[in-house]
Amino acid sequence: MADASCIDRFLSFSPVENFEKYTADILEDRFFGFPAQPILNAEEDLLSVHKKSVAYFSMEYGLSSNTYNAPESARPPSPKNLSAEHHVFSNLRAMDYYLSVDAGHLLDLPIYSGGLGVLAGDTLKSAADRGVSLVAVGILWNKGYFKQNFWFKDGQIPEENNWDPFSYPGLVPLQTRIEIPLRRETIRLRLWKYFVYGFDKKNVVPLVLLDSDLPENSPTARTLTGQLYKSDNVEWKILQRVILGIGGMKAIGKLGYHIDRFHLNEGHAALAFVEKAKEARDSGVEALTNRFAYTCHTPVAAGHDRFPKKPLQEILPDEEFGLLKKWGQDPEHSDVINLTQLAMTTCRHVNAVAAKHGEITRLQFPRFGEKIQSVTNGVHTHTWISASVAALLDEYRGVIGDWRKSPKNLWNARSLKDDGTFRQKLWQAHQFNKEKLCWFLKSWRLRPDTFTVAWARRIAAYKRPSLILQDVERLLDIARRVGPIQIVFAGKAHPKDDLGFTYVNEMLTRIDSLETHRDLLRVLMLENYDTYFGKLLTASVDVWLNNPLPPFEASGTSGMKAILNGVLQLSTLDGWMVEAAEKNVGWIFGWQHHGPEIGDEKNLRLKEDSDSLYQTLEQVARLYYETQTKNGFRDSDWVTKMIYAIAAAGFFNTDRMVEEYQLRAWRAE
Repeated sequence: MADASCIDRFLSFSPVENFEKYTADILEDRFFGFPAQPILNAEEDLLSVHKKSVAYFSMEYGLSSNTYNAPESARPPSPKNLSAEHHVFSNLRAMDYYLSVDAGHLLDLPIYSGGLGVLAGDTLKSAADRGVSLVAVGILWNKGYFKQNFWFKDGQIPEENNWDPFSYPGLVPLQTRIEIPLRRETIRLRLWKYFVYGFDKKNVVPLVLLDSDLPENSPTARTLTGQLYKSDNVEWKILQRVILGIGGMKAIGKLGYHIDRFHLNEGHAALAFVEKAKEARDSGVEALTNRFAYTCHTPVAAGHDRFPKKPLQEILPDEEFGLLKKWGQDPEHSDVINLTQLAMTTCRHVNAVAAKHGEITRLQFPRFGEKIQSVTNGVHTHTWISASVAALLDEYRGVIGDWRKSPKNLWNARSLKDDGTFRQKLWQAHQFNKEKLCWFLKSWRLRPDTFTVAWARRIAAYKRPSLILQDVERLLDIARRVGPIQIVFAGKAHPKDDLGFTYVNEMLTRIDSLETHRDLLRVLMLENYDTYFGKLLTASVDVWLNNPLPPFEASGTSGMKAILNGVLQLSTLDGWMVEAAEKNVGWIFGWQHHGPEIGDEKNLRLKEDSDSLYQTLEQVARLYYETQTKNGFRDSDWVTKMIYAIAAAGFFNTDRMVEEYQLRAWRAE
């Protein structure tokens, strides 16, 4: 900070509760090891009536705060904020019983569950990279999502995640409080702030988090911001959405921010419009809709919030409930409020998250067909690229361009496809990453010269996590004839998703059945998949397996992280891969969706698509072993695909995505 008054200025924007605890980390010119001036600049922009600013609402944020722009603290980390040991379930049962992976890293700020949150976090980082005046609004989940444990025959056993927000580097509690008056009680919320820096540390996006764990609240209200996506009862879910939407809008007002555009990342925050509409009244509602944008992330029925009117009426005051009925009436059920309907009705800009998802969303919501656009998701280049690949791209910056400042320049990597030296160095960079994975899992004897596949994401029925294990004899046959195979699984099923639990059990059972074949087929399943493991896996395996049932994957972003590192795709034709299919980034297999009928998400087509997967997998494995021979590397079309994968990452990134939002959703009228 520039002068002696800078801390006072900082505290005027962010009055930190018990500031004396943070004096070693909040200094005149530094904030938890980062330059502090960008914070003052960002806060002043948000307070200015002359600056066009955006408020971005999301139920969850995955920031990769332990691997990218990790804040520093003078205080030692709380043991509660460190990653505990991670067990592995594999077909080497003796190793599983005696050994675990002790990563020992700082937890990523545990306020996310999966892809939706990681996308939101990447959005903030790219907004900061681009210098967008933006404030993010979310919830401080005091117990995170959940800790995952595997128990053979019992599958996934969820455990509470107790972390310590008061000692998490970069996260500060504010003295600022807001109140949400409801029919039965008033809920009081503490505000927290976390600052998301751009890659060059020149710009910042403040993240404001809402916390109901205050002694002045009732015991029930205190736990509302406990566990993310806790769904014990409908009232709980309603109140969490009230906190995000209504509470978030009140927090913006309390902080004095002048916001031009409000962006709702999913329908969880749809009540933000209801809160803002109380000021506008009927005469100003149309103008208000022009200031709202909504992003829909799922075609799956369970992803759209629908609530009976009765509990809503028992919770919300008359005015809020009346506005909710007016704009959120479910078109098919007179006694139900539909938050997707509310968001689509009240937001000028509505978008799906991939071109195919846009097509499906228009089929699902034909009334809004002309309004629904598509803005394809992306990933934050600086977060997810590995050090070895980044160093190689820097070496060839004269050909590629400044990819760090403009990730779209990655597209220029195509011009290197005939450069023999670059091709060899790219393979070496990949092998370096693969050796890191093998060292990390050294107790399970992974080999860097063995064909390695990963499936890692949220475990849900339509994502078909066990597809590659449908016929283990087919897998073994491929391994015998072509070469050994290593498969790594990771992912969590929602604690209330019984079908997801069934898949975990099925996968553990089939992995266990392969114990006598471990030299041909090495299969591992990692506990507690998070952004730390996400970065490790997406940078290091040979093939990223993506097999959702078309057309129920809205976008998917894990594969985008993988192509950034030259990891090839083995995918069904759905989500973002519909747009990548002709870019030579891997292989497509399985049933494809066409026509005006969406189909049944319960008809999983496991037999026909697993047959197609095995046929394609054999081709892929053969090409791999033509490239990674017993005598070492031999150049092949595999490396060409790696180059095209990196080039495709020039489009599938959040820098391009945020630019589209700036032009189409956040623009001034």
